[in-house]
Amino acid sequence: MSKQLLKDPLLWREAAFINGEWLADTGHGHYSLRNPASGDVLVQLPVCREEQAELAVESAHQAYLTWSKVPAKQRAEVVHRWYQLVVEHKEDLATLITLEEGKPLAEARGEIDYASSFLQWFAEEAKRVRGDVIPAPKDSQRIVALKQPIGVCAAITPWNFPAAMITRKAGPALAAGCSMVVKPASQTPLTALALAELARRAGVPAGVFSVLTGNATRPVGNVLTGHRLVRKITFTGSTEVGRVLLAQSAQTVKKCSMELGGNAPLIVFDDADLDLAVEGILNAKFRNTGQSCIAANRVLIQEGIYPQLAERLALRTAELKVGNGLEPSVQIGPMIDAAAVEKVEEHLRDAIAGGARVLAGGKRHALGGAFFEPTVVADVNRDMTIARDETFGPVMPLLRFASEAEAVALANDTDFGLAAYLFSRDAARIWRTAEALEAGMVGINTGLISNEVAPFGGIKQSGLGREGSHYGIEEFLELKYLCWDGVAAV
Repeated sequence: MSKQLLKDPLLWREAAFINGEWLADTGHGHYSLRNPASGDVLVQLPVCREEQAELAVESAHQAYLTWSKVPAKQRAEVVHRWYQLVVEHKEDLATLITLEEGKPLAEARGEIDYASSFLQWFAEEAKRVRGDVIPAPKDSQRIVALKQPIGVCAAITPWNFPAAMITRKAGPALAAGCSMVVKPASQTPLTALALAELARRAGVPAGVFSVLTGNATRPVGNVLTGHRLVRKITFTGSTEVGRVLLAQSAQTVKKCSMELGGNAPLIVFDDADLDLAVEGILNAKFRNTGQSCIAANRVLIQEGIYPQLAERLALRTAELKVGNGLEPSVQIGPMIDAAAVEKVEEHLRDAIAGGARVLAGGKRHALGGAFFEPTVVADVNRDMTIARDETFGPVMPLLRFASEAEAVALANDTDFGLAAYLFSRDAARIWRTAEALEAGMVGINTGLISNEVAPFGGIKQSGLGREGSHYGIEEFLELKYLCWDGVAAV
């Protein structure tokens, strides 16, 4: 029945996509993909293991040998056609996201806008990759620096943004002249497969973009990180898994980009515009039901405005509509699975045992299943699990601070440094705080910081490298230096 919701039923794919072919049976059985809102089985998909990963890598290498020689202008045209097709099929792609991941349809449409923007941006960047001529130390020499595609890339992507986390990687890779093998999260492969179908229609050659399905993530990951032909690993996910992939990739010295976990602080100073702060906090916390790496995991409020802001946040949070993402006006969808709900409950139990107070929500939703009430918790302190670990759910912990120095110290008291946010109307304070925060990205008077033109990434244990912006394509390029002698003047 779910397939019938699509205007273009050919975007509903029940097979892996390897070397331009659809593979419906791998010989390793199938696994069930479930809708997190209803628990119903959406589809049975084939399980890819080592031999399918090997095939995808080998075909990606052969395709790379040709694709890398295609002029940048022609590669740009192909990636741009892919962008146009994604825009054209926005509604179907958004529906697939909501079916398999659960986010409200309005948010899913926003993700497709975000995902397509990377294809558009990097189609343009393909023509702007350029090297340099460097003054040589000898008159007879000329020194040239070239930028060349790195080769076969492997992307391992998460379930929370199943379209954008692929295009943010595949866009620059294909634009640079690389080929890519994608292993999407086992919970959200349908969006990846639809993107593969649109890439095929756009003229992306066989082998340049492949998608491996299945829940045998470790065997497939072992091949991708260990294969000598894979020269680049790009991963978005937990820090724990990122460490494993880095260690495995070290054996063949692969270039790695890692967008890992976060523990984002959001600071509200007493001079902030509270109307702006409330909207910004709700956006930063409850986007995708709180299941975002850059979600505000801790809201730090200056003590003079703490009671007032806490009350306003509790009232607004209690008004958020929870339900199946396909239903009109739903703002909070289900969590991805039962384990995610149990983690939220564990964090809440620890906070309440330590003296925290629930101001809104605080329990599983009456809808049952993977639904959880959007929650606000006051009187949280820095030692509670909810303030130290990434909750990854619709729970907003409120902490109190007295001074600017204390706020910065609280914010930086973590091993993570992906995103941070601050709200203030004092320009000098904004500069001081933004520079002092240990994070790769800082939102100032806004809770929405993601776009295609800015460099996305973190510091400390939140990752390596940057995605998006003109910096993003550099992650898929190698720098080669040519020293040419014998050209002295006659």
